[in-house]
Amino acid sequence: MKQIILITDGCSNVGIDPAAAAAQAYEDGIVVNVIGVLDGGDLGERGAAEVERIAASGGGMSRVVHAKDIARTVQMMTRQTVAHTIRQVIHTELSTIMGQDTDVAALPPGKRAQVVEVMDQLNEEAALQVALLIDASGSMRAKLPAAKEAIQDLMLSLQARRGKSELAVFHYPGRQERSVELDLGWSSDLSAPDKLFQKLNMKGTTPTGPAIIEVLKYMAGPSSAQANRDDYAVVEPLQTREGLFRDYMV
Repeated sequence: MKQIILITDGCSNVGIDPAAAAAQAYEDGIVVNVIGVLDGGDLGERGAAEVERIAASGGGMSRVVHAKDIARTVQMMTRQTVAHTIRQVIHTELSTIMGQDTDVAALPPGKRAQVVEVMDQLNEEAALQVALLIDASGSMRAKLPAAKEAIQDLMLSLQARRGKSELAVFHYPGRQERSVELDLGWSSDLSAPDKLFQKLNMKGTTPTGPAIIEVLKYMAGPSSAQANRDDYAVVEPLQTREGLFRDYMV
């Protein structure tokens, strides 16, 4: 199972519509979940609307939180979305086998108990990859310490699972006009969280859509044993929404 967790305050202003990028990820089997770290006022309302649109298009969940609640929300969302994904898979399989739209709740008690047991087992043992994508635009400056804490807490949560769990961490915008920067390649051991984001290039642009597309390309690329910064090709962000994915898809 693969999912992207986007932490942002919304209001993207560079490149393609992030909801369209999230829809592309979902079509490719990657769920996009969004945590909105928002302030009040009109800007906060616009950001909240974008957060909801991205998650809805990416088949995921959205939460609007205060910065101090990011870490707990990241862990909760990861667990809930894993369970949701497994339920969707089981639902599809049941519907295929039984020839109709069949939910677990519709099964006889004995069969339902067996299916629920399998679902619980998959929750803990299915392989999981989580790409954490963090908005590092100027408006997020004061919220980044909480985002760093969320990374460490998320890794501890993933390590507690019995199945193989890997985390990759990105921030955007990147350096030298890049849409996104890879901070941590696929890893099951976050040994030095304090070293992440040491070279942040905080600026006003917020290329959320292009950043999602580049993370999507990374997740579809080499296995965790091969993927690293040297293998990762960064694509320059588009300044127009014309030809949404032509310049991004390999």
